[in-house]
Amino acid sequence: MPDAPQPAPAPQKKSAGRDLGAAIGVGVGLGAVIVASLFVVKAVFIGVIAVAVVVGLWELTSRLQERKGINAPLVPLAVGGAAMVVAGYVRGPEGAWVAMALTALAVLVWRMTEPPEGYLKDVTAGVFAAFYVPFLATFVALMLTADDGAFRVLTFLLLTVVSDTGAYAVGWRFGKHKLAPRISPGKTREGLLGAVSFAMVAGALCMQFLIDDGTWWQGLLLGLAVAASATLGDLGESMIKRDLGIKDMGTLLPGHGGIMDRLDSLLPTAPVVWLLLVLFVGSG
Repeated sequence: MPDAPQPAPAPQKKSAGRDLGAAIGVGVGLGAVIVASLFVVKAVFIGVIAVAVVVGLWELTSRLQERKGINAPLVPLAVGGAAMVVAGYVRGPEGAWVAMALTALAVLVWRMTEPPEGYLKDVTAGVFAAFYVPFLATFVALMLTADDGAFRVLTFLLLTVVSDTGAYAVGWRFGKHKLAPRISPGKTREGLLGAVSFAMVAGALCMQFLIDDGTWWQGLLLGLAVAASATLGDLGESMIKRDLGIKDMGTLLPGHGGIMDRLDSLLPTAPVVWLLLVLFVGSG
């Protein structure tokens, strides 16, 4: 007797690749801490930024050492990075630039206490880390100095999160065409359109109702810029992780990876939002 025909296998459901419950729980918890510190005492929020910067630097330098044998000096980076954030808040852009220059100098001098082999690659990685993590994060502190600084920072955070959420939701449901398969196979062009659409709507609402003297059309442009910078930031960190041969920068945040895995889209977006808000409504 011929074998009975076998039923077709059930279609596989798409998976996010992470523990979604843990990711949501951690995300909500972090959001509550950040918003509470932002609207209660500004100095506490500056401390939150400084801590995130130091942990992010630790993750980045640790992965560089483990995977590439690059010894970017953490001590001057951590001290200089925290000082950079504080200097930006207290002294403005000039203070941030001076702190960045002094941090780079400290990296060069600190590394001189070790053998010269690998000096160039170590200090190059150190200066890159100083720019990539604390210097870009300093623009969040610069936003906070405005009269409506807390709402500027909230707008920045909301738009970045909404952009990432839109990219994930639309890409997961409708994504078919890869955006950059060699860098991040999970990203799609449909997801990018979702990021742009979600961020532009959120930007219009935030500029109209949260930012002093802001208008909805400015929010459309702001949302478009945020979607572009957040996507590029995500792709940039994906390039770094692919070069290092790792999936996540750390394991500190269940369902998310490490701190750097959450800062990837935030860091390059901070100067973009700061600059556009200054152009649209002034420094406050």
